[in-house]
Order: sequence, then structure tokens, then C-alpha cells
Amino acid sequence: RLGRSRKAHPSRFRWRIRRDSEALQAMERQPSYQEPQAVGFGGMMKNRLDTMTMTQFIVESTSGDQQLALLMNAVQHACKVCANAIKKAGTCDLYGLADVQNATGDDVKKLDIIANTIWVDCLKNSGVCCLLVSEEEEQPIIIEDADKRGPFCVAFDPLDGSSNVDCNVSVGSIFSVYRRKSPEDKKATVEDILRPGLECIAAGYSMFGAATELVITYGKGVFRFALDTSIGEFLYVEHMKIPQDGGKKIYSCNEGNLHSWDQPIKDFVKDCKNSGYAARYVGSMVSDVHRTLLYGGVFVYPADKKSKKGKLRVLYEGYPMAMITEQAGGMASTGMFLGKIGRILEVVPEHIHDRCPIIMGGERDVSKVLKLYA
Repeated sequence: RLGRSRKAHPSRFRWRIRRDSEALQAMERQPSYQEPQAVGFGGMMKNRLDTMTMTQFIVESTSGDQQLALLMNAVQHACKVCANAIKKAGTCDLYGLADVQNATGDDVKKLDIIANTIWVDCLKNSGVCCLLVSEEEEQPIIIEDADKRGPFCVAFDPLDGSSNVDCNVSVGSIFSVYRRKSPEDKKATVEDILRPGLECIAAGYSMFGAATELVITYGKGVFRFALDTSIGEFLYVEHMKIPQDGGKKIYSCNEGNLHSWDQPIKDFVKDCKNSGYAARYVGSMVSDVHRTLLYGGVFVYPADKKSKKGKLRVLYEGYPMAMITEQAGGMASTGMFLGKIGRILEVVPEHIHDRCPIIMGGERDVSKVLKLYA
């Protein structure tokens, strides 16, 4: 009845006590916060605490060159900001075209403009650059203020593969670094950067995909880092080397242009099809080269009847990727270009947006291509 309390039977109290006691014993058997390995937390924390960060690597690898350390720190900062912008592109209405074209005639996406602004601002604010070349800028950017410039010339593609960004395919940024030759008390000139890739002092790329990664070289090995967004740091992953045996049998090229390639390239692609090679092509140079470095195979973007020099730009696509590929134990060739077969790093650019054909990957497959020119 309402207002009448029910007396709890003594056995009910005994049951509750027994239940609570059993629960307490079960909790005592579970690993405590001090035993995180049982749930995988310890391994994750150990990796974060023990692994070298990009910042630590920069300080140690630049051998006391404070200006180079500042430059590479600006590069990693630009990559982090770009990664954040790309991650939010869908929710912030950043997909689609910006209704303009860049210096090389490509349609410009909204994210192209944002990424370019990020890279230009980060490099300018580093205080150690004297000249910048961007795919999105028709003319080189020369730092006028003597108090805000330094010894480095940087060429970069702020958002490689941006035609894929609206469908959420991996894209990236690519850069190469030169040390100026002109007197530092004067403004830099374009001749400071129109030099063979053999004179690059550093190169790298970032890739924005399932994870954000940054790969760099100073000409002594290739080093891979992955961004841990929860702590805002790039963490060391590995020293990258192309598989010595050539790795997986993969060829990567845009076969839609096959009809306009020269005969040796056609013959190579045909041979790949007949010998069990797999075709893999993303359409973003960063993604295709990154896969080639890790798995093996070859990436091919040759000249054709329409583009006599190919489509990829020398300063901020050809040189940095060639330098990384060679440092990882691979080969990077132009194929037959300007009457001879040579290394991409030996090409001398005629202007800042000059182009060259590209054949890069493991020695096994690049050598196969070059033998067909004999």
C-alpha cells in the first residue's frame, strides 16, 4: 500500500554483500592504471616517449647549423598546418576550384591557394630564406628585407595531386633546398636556384592520407616521420630504403597517354603486362613515389607528343623526388631527353617552372627501361 514501507528480508542484504564482494575481487584482478601494457596503452605511451621527434632529429642532424634547423622547423610547421586544413576541407567548404589557373596552366583548387599561402608565410617567417619558388606563383618570391632573409632558396609544390583532393585521395607537398651563391648582403637572384639538382642540400615531401607523413633527406639517407596529432609532433618511423631485390613487381604510369609515348616506354609497359607486374597509379606523384620507395617497382611519367619535356616540374617535383629516390638506393632517370639518357639531378633548368621526363624506382626496373633505349 501507499505510504507503507517494506522490510527488506535479511537474505537480500546477504546477497548484496556477496555480490559487492565478488565485484570488488574481480576489480582487484583487473590490471590497474599502473599496468597499462595489458590493454595496449603502455606500448603506445612508450613509443611516444621513447621515439625521436622531428624537432629532435632536426637539431641533431643539422650539426649546429642553426639556420638550417630553423628552415626545417618551418617546413614541418607548414606540413602540420596544411594537414589540418585538408582534414577540415569538407566541413569548411574548401573543396572545388578557385576559378583561376596557376603559373603552369593548371586549374587551381581552393586548397591550392591555402596551401601556397601557408608555405610562403612559414618560410618567410623563418627568417632564413632569400628566394622562394612555388608552383602557384608565376615569378620567384625574393625576400627584400635584409633583416628577414637568410642563405636558403626553397622550391616547393604546396599541394601535389590537388586534382584528387575533392575525392579524398592522398595528396602531398614537395620541396627542395639550395644554399645561395650570390653575396648575402644583396638580394638573391633567380640564378641562385636555376642549378642542377646535384647542388640541392635538402629535399623532402609530406603526404596527407590515412596518416600525415614527412620524408626528408640531407643527402645522407632518407628518414620517415609520422604525425601524432594528439601531441602535435612528427615521430620517427624508419630509415627508408628501396628493397634491394627491386621489391614487388609494380609499374605506375598513366596509361591513358600510352599512344603518345616513345617506343621504348610502350615496349616496357607491354613487357610488364606480360610478365606478371601489377599496375598501380594514384595520380598524385607523392603517393605513387611513396609507395614505390616502400614496396619497390617503378614510377614512370615520360615525355609525349604533346608535352615534349614531360609534365612534371624539375625544381619542385623532379629534383626532390630524384634526390630522395637515389638516397634510398634507387635510380632516377629522364630516359631519352634532349638527345641523351641522364640522371634527373643532372638536368639544368632553363626557367623556374621547367619540366623533365621522369623514370624512378628500384634499379631492377629502371635499368630495364633504359636498356630498351640502347
